[in-house]
Amino acid sequence: MERVDLPLSKLTLAQKLDLMEAIWDDLTKHGEILESPDWHEQILEDREAALAAGNASVSGWEEAKDRIRGKASCE
Repeated sequence: MERVDLPLSKLTLAQKLDLMEAIWDDLTKHGEILESPDWHEQILEDREAALAAGNASVSGWEEAKDRIRGKASCE
């Protein structure tokens, strides 16, 4: 497969995040071919334990994106 060369240095952070989201949306359409690495299960277990113990919190995806974009808007 030929490598795709994008002018990433010319994109704004918001454009890069939008591009990453589009790529992720496309990848998840083919979830059956994606395989998580072995270490990923341990991280998920650690995070579930932190949530159960009240040492972590969660937010919705839209809220998380807004928070990320808010931090990135200083560019």
